[in-house]
Amino acid sequence: MAMKKKPVTGMKDILPKEMAIRDYCIGLIKETYKTFGFTSVETPCVEHIENLSSNQGGENEKLIFKILKRGDKLSSAVSTLLKEGANSKEETADDSNEKLEADAGILVDGGLRYDLTLPLSRYYSNNANDLPSPFKALQMGNVWRADRPQRGRYRQFMQCDIDILGESSILAEIELILATTTLLGRLDFKNFTIRINDRRILKAMAAYSGFPESDYDTVFIILDKMDKIGLEGVKEELLGCGYSSEAVDKYLNLFDKATGDIEGVRFIRDELGDFLDTEVSDNLETIITSVENAKAADFKMQFDPTLVRGMSYYTGPIFEISMDEYGGSVGGGGRYDEMIGKFIGTPTPACGFSIGFERIIMLLLENDFKVPGESEKKAYLVEKGMPSDKLLKILEKAKEERAAGKTVNVVVMKKNKKFQKDQMAEEGYTEFVEFFKDKEI
Repeated sequence: MAMKKKPVTGMKDILPKEMAIRDYCIGLIKETYKTFGFTSVETPCVEHIENLSSNQGGENEKLIFKILKRGDKLSSAVSTLLKEGANSKEETADDSNEKLEADAGILVDGGLRYDLTLPLSRYYSNNANDLPSPFKALQMGNVWRADRPQRGRYRQFMQCDIDILGESSILAEIELILATTTLLGRLDFKNFTIRINDRRILKAMAAYSGFPESDYDTVFIILDKMDKIGLEGVKEELLGCGYSSEAVDKYLNLFDKATGDIEGVRFIRDELGDFLDTEVSDNLETIITSVENAKAADFKMQFDPTLVRGMSYYTGPIFEISMDEYGGSVGGGGRYDEMIGKFIGTPTPACGFSIGFERIIMLLLENDFKVPGESEKKAYLVEKGMPSDKLLKILEKAKEERAAGKTVNVVVMKKNKKFQKDQMAEEGYTEFVEFFKDKEI
């Protein structure tokens, strides 16, 4: 069978130009978040399948790369399935699908993580006695989702999360937003928007409008399409699901009248009355005003009652970064106070913010971003067959320049020197020194 040179579908090779930007961004991220008190941590890329399939990850749980058991455990699981198959009776198509899912559960014991939040929750629950409280964590690493590949979206991609664990006050939300926006400012992003909402406001609006609690998820999934299909599109889909026109009109009237500022928060609070705890709206006001007054970058805060965020583990404030100049979201997060408790049985406050690392890299590449402060890059082109005594002198010169902080690449001279230099110039080399066998060094 012939070897394949292209990456697996949904994966990509990273070329030197992009890698230089990635390395720079990783360094800047760690440097910036460190000034806010965040500490780097790392979790395994493989998680227990029970954790990954715990109904915390929303649609991402359908995209898990699952890992088969190994050795004797796999053999035993296969034997069990074969015996069950021999004893089974005729099945309907639905029975067959359920059996396939059950069979997969028997054969699988792990999976590649689809995000960093759930692994961090397990990490904290396992190591809490050795960690400070509150604990401010920075985690960067690859995650995997068996998603449909498209421009800017891959099946393997890096995430960059900061989380504050053990802090119940809104200081956590304020610090997360300020840290993330400071980082984006240092990457020269401007005029972006932090959209903010609260899951409790979403639920209160649905209850106020008359939707049954059991249908909240369905309503929110439709609401999440607002930016794509508009108010009328949302109305059409809600009516198509069988909800009464009275409930739908009452619901959408809230979004039609709510503005994207503090007054919008107050309008929602006043309209919902007893359906919403005023502490929720008061806290949202405080977050918005505090960030606006303390921000160190060029952005705006916007109250957005249509913001849903897909993860079902969010319990309080949620936020998302919208790049006004480029379109689309480049990060988001929120409070998830119940997840760690599922591991240890004790409620533990937690809040996190993730930047879309891959999308940010893509935007920087498209805008021909130059890594600032790079050392001068020089190439020594050495004629093929250079005598050892002269080669030693060349290497000594390179050593001296490298000690002075310069980048010096010693390479054998190709026949087509122009093409060779053009290629190296693409990698940032600005000076070329040629060495020949018949000339003094």
